Amino acid sequence: MTDEPAPRSNIPEYSVSELSGSLRKTVEETFSFVRVRGEISGFKRHSSGHMYFALKDPEAVLDAVCWRGQASRLGINPEDGMEVIATGRLTTYPGRSKYQMVVERMELAGQGALLKLLEDRKKRLMAEGLFAPERKRPIPFLPDVIGVVTSPTGAVIRDILHRLAERFPRHVLLWPVAVQGEGAAAQVAAAIRGFNALAPGGAVPRPDVLIVARGGGSLEDLMAFNEEVVVRAAAESEIPLISAVGHETDTTLIDFASDLRAPTPTAAAEKAVPVRAELIAGLAEQQARLVGAMMRGLADRQGRVAQTFRAIPHPRRVIEDCARRLDDRGERLDNALPNLVERRRIELDRLSARLAHGLRAARAAGQALAEREALQLDQLSRRLSEAMPRLLDDRALRVENAGKLLESYSYRKVLERGYAVIRDEHGHPVVAAAEARPGAVVAVEFSDGVVQAVMQGKPSPSAPKMRKPPPPDGRQGNLL
Repeated sequence: MTDEPAPRSNIPEYSVSELSGSLRKTVEETFSFVRVRGEISGFKRHSSGHMYFALKDPEAVLDAVCWRGQASRLGINPEDGMEVIATGRLTTYPGRSKYQMVVERMELAGQGALLKLLEDRKKRLMAEGLFAPERKRPIPFLPDVIGVVTSPTGAVIRDILHRLAERFPRHVLLWPVAVQGEGAAAQVAAAIRGFNALAPGGAVPRPDVLIVARGGGSLEDLMAFNEEVVVRAAAESEIPLISAVGHETDTTLIDFASDLRAPTPTAAAEKAVPVRAELIAGLAEQQARLVGAMMRGLADRQGRVAQTFRAIPHPRRVIEDCARRLDDRGERLDNALPNLVERRRIELDRLSARLAHGLRAARAAGQALAEREALQLDQLSRRLSEAMPRLLDDRALRVENAGKLLESYSYRKVLERGYAVIRDEHGHPVVAAAEARPGAVVAVEFSDGVVQAVMQGKPSPSAPKMRKPPPPDGRQGNLL
């Protein structure tokens, strides 16, 4: 059988590289511009600046990459679980037979997804304690220097300066930043930290209060003030901070981390300083009240002095009254000493009479008491002499009865009835046959004495072994 050549086919043959290149060209030409909606999964930012992730929905997964140049212009920070709409093109990766999307732009998929992202971020930062009320510091009543973080070209800074000039002009330091777009969040955070880094008393005065302000806008326009870096910078600020972002109905995450939230930038300026005219009016009112109080007090004290002066008598009358009282006291003193001596003598005679009477009564009472005690002592002596013999007889009887009872319990009474007590060589009683060892020397106690004997017989299997006694020498008999 001869080998025949295989029939030639008209299907073209491709190398792997040719086929991969053709597929890549077809995919890139067909899908050169696509918008894909999906949820970010497996997000990873490489050290080179490139971002790798996947877009997925309930039924499929699409690998995606965003090169470093485009990543810096996305406007949002991608995170796992974020639903986005990515714009770019499809391409293949021949080295692994995979296709992927090269993302050039990215936006959140609807306001609902953005609100969910902000709510999740708010819960996470709240769990860390960044919004705790005890972290908030009071705003100074009248700051000397006010630091403002906002755009230098917008209407916000003009509104703030105008309101401060109307209420109470203060020294204002502006830190110009971008308030939306790429890099705005980093600039705002750097401005807050920069103001806090100023040394007190330095060439650039350190603000006493900070105002972070921005005009109104959409939720996407205010996203810079929802970024985590801005919220953390506001929470870490040692200078009291007022947030004034958007209009009254707008709420951003920096509002929760700031020490005070103002509905508008103009309101922030109003909360930062009091009204100078009101303070002047208040001071004038306080001054008028103080002057009035002083005048009323002075008039009251003048009236009290006049009343006191009228109540004080003439000095000459005071001296004359004192001289009259002095003469009266001198006369009474001359008569007082003899009267005192006479009263003391009468009192002494009365006390002497009472003392003599008391001594006589005491002697009589002492004699009667001594007689009663002698009688009681005699009676107690007779009772003691009669009770002692009775007590001794009673104790002797009790001892005699106890001795008889003890004698009745003695084992010697049992020995008198014909029993004996067997003790081993250690003096311990042998109370069971199992304890008897053949050949053991024991002591047998009878009622009239003790004899020694040698045990005979077969030992019990449970009895312990004892020392074998020496062979009998015929001088004593066997008990068993």
